Amino acid sequence: MMRLTQYAQGGGCACKIPPGELEDVLAGLARPQGADLVVGLDSGDDAAVVRIEGGTAIVSTADFFTPVVDDPFDWGRIAAANALSDVYAMGGRPLMAINLLCWPRETLPYELAREVLRGAAEVAADAGCHVAGGHSVVDVEPKYGMAVTGLADPDRLMRNDAGVAGVPLSLTKPLGLGVLNNRHKATGEVFPHAVATMTALNAAASRAALEAGVRCATDVTGFGLLGHLFKLARASGVTAVVDAAAVPILDDARRSLREGYVPGGSRRNLDWVAGHVDPGGADEETMLLLADAQTSGGLLIAGEIPGAPVIGELVPRGDHAIVIR
Repeated sequence: MMRLTQYAQGGGCACKIPPGELEDVLAGLARPQGADLVVGLDSGDDAAVVRIEGGTAIVSTADFFTPVVDDPFDWGRIAAANALSDVYAMGGRPLMAINLLCWPRETLPYELAREVLRGAAEVAADAGCHVAGGHSVVDVEPKYGMAVTGLADPDRLMRNDAGVAGVPLSLTKPLGLGVLNNRHKATGEVFPHAVATMTALNAAASRAALEAGVRCATDVTGFGLLGHLFKLARASGVTAVVDAAAVPILDDARRSLREGYVPGGSRRNLDWVAGHVDPGGADEETMLLLADAQTSGGLLIAGEIPGAPVIGELVPRGDHAIVIR
């Protein structure tokens, strides 16, 4: 089997532009204006939201990345679940997606591209989301993802700037995906439990959060738990206290990290947030896992829902945006 991960420098959401560098790129750009724009660039939220007539909002996002696993069908499933997650993180329901495909036509056969698209279509069908066309370009690296449009109630959105002190923090998927994907890329070892985690939709978690009255959430992807939590705490004007021992970690992730399988993106995430975090007594291993670049990770919810461990709480803003205990 051709190993797709060998045709790209990075892998999955770990190939994102580092968060600090991205903020520098966006600095100074004119912010979109208009009463109908509910969520735009200001807080770096998961998707854009525009209010339309009839008490409805359109949720729009795009997400694509290089291969995170060697199996093309699984890569398509993971990429689709990851793109759909942005809509779920806002409290929306995916309605339609279009494919975004970059393909090295001279080095990889189109049969593999077809498998990627087939995997994505299967996950989109599970989500009740139509896949209607898309766009493709020739590229030196394979890349795949989706642009997704969804619907939401503009008065029941989950936003990353709506956190308030006194509520718990819950996480719906375990961390360690970046470490295991890095090991997979380096060795070819397959971790079925990691694939199962990445292909699981965040639909049920999103519905449960809405039913519980949650108004603040985000998904945990390339910037890691600490990176996305920092953005949430900064936008909401609160401090997040994290109980490191309560954060779920995938089997084999700690062992793999100790053996040196750490994505460069995870280290960059930690460097970015370091000045905003009081690490308490947490060691480097713990901090790297908390900053680990996830692909199609879970929802980080300011509230409690069934089945999701509580990993901390939001408190009034202190000296640091995040405190580890």
